[in-house]
Amino acid sequence: MNIAKLKSYLIALRPWSFSASLTPVLLGNALAFNSSNQFSVAILLLTLISALCVHAAGNLVNTYYDYKYGVDNENTKSDRILVDKLLRPEEITSLGVFLYFFGSISFFSLLFISSAKEEVLAFIYFGGMSLSFLYTGGIGFKYMALGDLIIIITFGPLTVLYCYAAQVGSSIENNTPFNLYLKPLLYAFPLALNTEAILHSNNSRDLESDRKSGIFTIAIFLGFTASYVLYVLLIFVPYFVLLIMALKTNAYSFLVPLLTIKMGFELEKDFRYRKMEQLPIKTAKLNLIFGIFYVVSCFFSFKF
Repeated sequence: MNIAKLKSYLIALRPWSFSASLTPVLLGNALAFNSSNQFSVAILLLTLISALCVHAAGNLVNTYYDYKYGVDNENTKSDRILVDKLLRPEEITSLGVFLYFFGSISFFSLLFISSAKEEVLAFIYFGGMSLSFLYTGGIGFKYMALGDLIIIITFGPLTVLYCYAAQVGSSIENNTPFNLYLKPLLYAFPLALNTEAILHSNNSRDLESDRKSGIFTIAIFLGFTASYVLYVLLIFVPYFVLLIMALKTNAYSFLVPLLTIKMGFELEKDFRYRKMEQLPIKTAKLNLIFGIFYVVSCFFSFKF
């Protein structure tokens, strides 16, 4: 395999988007340490590997079906791996199957070392895997304006809960359904909104080409102006949520992610002036830095 082929595979994986799965994995593990004082590096690595594999495989499924249904075509500016015949469709599918398989191996390895209920972890993991495929494969939620909802669920509450439950297992004190499930879901909310901004910026950039392809997204339904308003909300509402959390709990570490607010204003300006080409990648960069700062703030906050 030559260097050009390897580069094409790397582009197809869209590593710039991996912040969407990396940060909720880190958040779930940080919340687990905060609540139980128990932490396993092995569980961290296995949850990270399995989540990244599912994410990467989902990206490949998206590339394959967007090409199959004509969403990616000669007029496409972003994902041109199959359009330009840099890779063949069967090469994309083979790598996707391998990543789903390797992610599942990591998951089954996780079951041996986590004290969490196997059926709970299996429900979350295979639920997330199914959603990553059905985003464009099978039902194709993306094509019926439900893709945004799938992304918010998968790369927010679901991933955070998966990692949190794997770490704490049965060790958390007062192990009620509220403590085990609801609290980490609530903490996932600011990060989920910030992550959704990546997808929304991508769909807003591709609004016209997606409309011509005959698919239906939230950005198409809203139009450019309302999509701009939604993007602003997705970027800035998490800052208000964290400010309220800091004031309500006196845990001022929650103010740390506000250091990224300047980046948020720069992205808002790009959207407003229709500088859309690199906006999804720039939004993913904000998501990574915001997410890391949020993880740090949760790690050093009070016992939640």
